[in-house]
Amino acid sequence: MALKSIIYKADLNISDMDRGYYADHSLTIARHPSETDERMMIRVLAFAIHAAERLEFGKGISDTEEPDIWLKDYTDAIQLWIEVGQPDDRRLLKACGRSEQVIVYSFASASDIWWKAMNSRLDRAKNLRVMNVPSEQSQALEKLAQRNMQLQCTIQDGQIWMSAGDASVQIDLETLKDFA
Repeated sequence: MALKSIIYKADLNISDMDRGYYADHSLTIARHPSETDERMMIRVLAFAIHAAERLEFGKGISDTEEPDIWLKDYTDAIQLWIEVGQPDDRRLLKACGRSEQVIVYSFASASDIWWKAMNSRLDRAKNLRVMNVPSEQSQALEKLAQRNMQLQCTIQDGQIWMSAGDASVQIDLETLKDFA
């Protein structure tokens, strides 16, 4: 018998002063049995950074044809494709061909090794941005995970703060590759 996804609920309040975006989102997050709380919380972080009316979670880890998060326009064209973790170059190049922009949020201590292997293979992908969440910060973010979460995300001058109750985590993203 296959294991089922674990359902998490999050009320996410976003104050993105850099974009002038202020909204509340009620998220239902299906955590795949093979997914960690750390990876799930990086997905929530990526959602908060790019929040928009039509942004939604994809099947990601359980479907090779969908990203972790995506934004489609009203014609179903993919405007933004977001991957979390360390996807392979074939998956990313295929995503770059299907979407206007592709963004990867890598995390974990092995991100540097992964990026050294991928960098030259992905150099031609002009619509690809790769961001890294330092492992100490991604692990601190993991500690905010609960089945029912009340999260606040504040973004100002490129700094990101994610908090739940009395706990707060500052996220300082590292750009590994930017759009050409």
